[in-house]
Amino acid sequence: MSWINTGNNLKKTFTFKDFPEALAWMVKAAFIIEKMNHHPEWTNVYNKIHVSLSTHDAGNTVTDKDHKLAEELDKL
Repeated sequence: MSWINTGNNLKKTFTFKDFPEALAWMVKAAFIIEKMNHHPEWTNVYNKIHVSLSTHDAGNTVTDKDHKLAEELDKL
């Protein structure tokens, strides 16, 4: 599944084999997120992680920062 651009957010759901795999991905992602200093809204339910990206400093719109973070999350 690719990212969906709603105009105000980039959204994607990542699906994993089970909860431990999903949680491990979140931990790896956290280091990238912190390094980029661009923190998403995300939720986890069992093996799914729902991610929503927007740049709050730009009026809650999608910017290059969101696209860059999306690319990095896809690489995991």
